[in-house]
Amino acid sequence: MHIPDGFLTPRVWAPLDVVSGCFVAVGLRRVSEAFEEKAIPLMGVLAAFVFAGQMINIPVAGGTSGHFLGGALVGALLGPWAGLIVMTVVLFVQCFLFQDGGVAALGANIFNMGVIGAMGGAALYRTAVSVFKGPRRVFWSGFFAGWLAMIISSLCCASQLCLSKVVSGSTGFSVIVGVHGVLGLLEGVVTGVVLESLSRSRPDLLKYGGV
Repeated sequence: MHIPDGFLTPRVWAPLDVVSGCFVAVGLRRVSEAFEEKAIPLMGVLAAFVFAGQMINIPVAGGTSGHFLGGALVGALLGPWAGLIVMTVVLFVQCFLFQDGGVAALGANIFNMGVIGAMGGAALYRTAVSVFKGPRRVFWSGFFAGWLAMIISSLCCASQLCLSKVVSGSTGFSVIVGVHGVLGLLEGVVTGVVLESLSRSRPDLLKYGGV
């Protein structure tokens, strides 16, 4: 889902750089004001986990790649704003140290995987937890959030590539969204299993999801 440089036109990447920059600025302020210092190690562990998971890439149409996203998991555990900051740090390191994702397209990648992936995933998880009932509520909530966050993120990515005329609408939405829809099933399982395991062994770690 990382978009390289040269694929998006300025009229697409420039507004997304501004929008993502504003989200990140607000996120930094919110986290510095409300986040507990003892949760910082959890942020580091999740950043390392997401970074490692995203290193396994499957080439997809339009110069993008399909991979584990991790946004819903991070958002569910840390909350929307802290989740956004973790995803932003991961994307910065990937961009500037590993050339995974373009510099000009960094705002688009942060929007797709941070704003939509982490913040949207956090909102989806909260909604699902309030709807699902039963002993497997946490698992199914995590599965739903992980799967749907992946699909919506890939839909945004495909839309940006289509607006830049890199791929046609049919290719963008059928191939890119289709591949990520399948990958999203695995993402949902991983998200659900991790959240359910933590809810049983370390329920205290789930309390940070409100920030």
